[in-house]
Amino acid sequence: MYMSRSFFANLCALRGLCVDLPRFAQARRFISFTFCILLVAAVPICSAAPRSHEPRMSFLDNGTIRVGVDLNLGGAITWLSRSADRENVINSYDWGRQVQMSYYGGPIPFVPPGKQVAPYWKGLGWNPIQSGDDFGHASSVLESSNDGRQIYVKCIPMQWPLDDVPGECTFECWLTLDGSTVCVRSRLANARSDHTPYGARDQELPAVYTNAPYSRIVSYTGKQPFAGEPVADVEAKQPPNWNRWFATEHWAALVDKQGWGLGVCNPGCLRFIGGFAGKPGEGDASSANCGYLAPSREEILDHNVVHEYRYELILGTINEIRERATKGGPVLPSWRFAESRDGWNFRNASDAGWPLSGEWEVKFEKGDPQILSPLFCRPVEEIPSVMIEAAFTTQESQAQLFWSTYDENGFTQERSIFFPIQNDGSHHEYRIKLSDSPTYRGSIIQLRLDPANSSAGTIQLKSIRFIKE
Repeated sequence: MYMSRSFFANLCALRGLCVDLPRFAQARRFISFTFCILLVAAVPICSAAPRSHEPRMSFLDNGTIRVGVDLNLGGAITWLSRSADRENVINSYDWGRQVQMSYYGGPIPFVPPGKQVAPYWKGLGWNPIQSGDDFGHASSVLESSNDGRQIYVKCIPMQWPLDDVPGECTFECWLTLDGSTVCVRSRLANARSDHTPYGARDQELPAVYTNAPYSRIVSYTGKQPFAGEPVADVEAKQPPNWNRWFATEHWAALVDKQGWGLGVCNPGCLRFIGGFAGKPGEGDASSANCGYLAPSREEILDHNVVHEYRYELILGTINEIRERATKGGPVLPSWRFAESRDGWNFRNASDAGWPLSGEWEVKFEKGDPQILSPLFCRPVEEIPSVMIEAAFTTQESQAQLFWSTYDENGFTQERSIFFPIQNDGSHHEYRIKLSDSPTYRGSIIQLRLDPANSSAGTIQLKSIRFIKE
């Protein structure tokens, strides 16, 4: 769900064409910028004019804020305001906006039998979203309830790039209010007929669009999160070149000239994407001008996966948003693989898919198998050692653990450590004192475990966690 007015908008305007460019930039992540230009120039685009429909709203109001979901748009959030003034901050120019669930998977392009994908959306692949598709078909709500304290909604999403193709999945959301904060739990339940194991892709968790007055992006982007260091302005780049940054306190905000607006916090996400499309300051919920934010992380979405995440929408000043987002403080990164991959993914390897049964078994049959953690950010002084509980079945006697830092992003041999393993197929705990390495310094943002070099084998992971001395 990306893009609005830029080179593409100008090109389309010259042709008298209408296009929802906020969603087009998602394709740019999977095809080159040059190819995008050629694609738009070559294809007559006339999609995503503003939609006209009759809203069916369900509201919660606690006297501080008011949130509303549209039950005729899959239960996506289309209204958020203070209770007193009720100035809506959420943009709904078309059905690719709002605050909504949105997922990406293979194949690319995704073309079901008997269907054709719009050429300008081919790069999105499998892309169910909560509101509806780009051709004017709204997602169907299966269940909903509102007891005055919680809104619940369950829908069948639509494939955004395709004409009237429901997703082979369901979306569920639970919304409650806490002061000036909307607390949301979201769940995807897949039931795809295509059982092909596709690789990890970046997900919008969730996608958030604000109105034109909220055009300034603020976040904490430094390497000492939760330490009270100053926040920073993030350049609100125009699409297709949305900005990407490490929001190391897991939040970012779109605010107005007075520094008041909407914050988004997802404790499971470190990377954020965002920007502003069009002309800041001018336009309401029906305007094409909009701000965009999305907490993001890579996830593998199996054909039968159940994927959940939580996030918060916070109305307030920058200080109020940050205070709420950092209320819980930092925690030592820890992952358990009893039921899921817990945000980890792999390269040059495979697994049996979801669900997991008490552990995560990863198989490797070619060179350089890699198992990668989700992003996090903690200074090395807080995480001197890591504990791995696993069973190795290989012909090798050691494994290798890499780390990537805030200042030196990426994996190198210099920032790694070998540790001995027992390759007997039985579970053992391996305590690795990373602080023994002279290159273990700064703030760590990711781990990579190489369970073997080139020989075939398996690793059965139960947990990986940082520990203090």
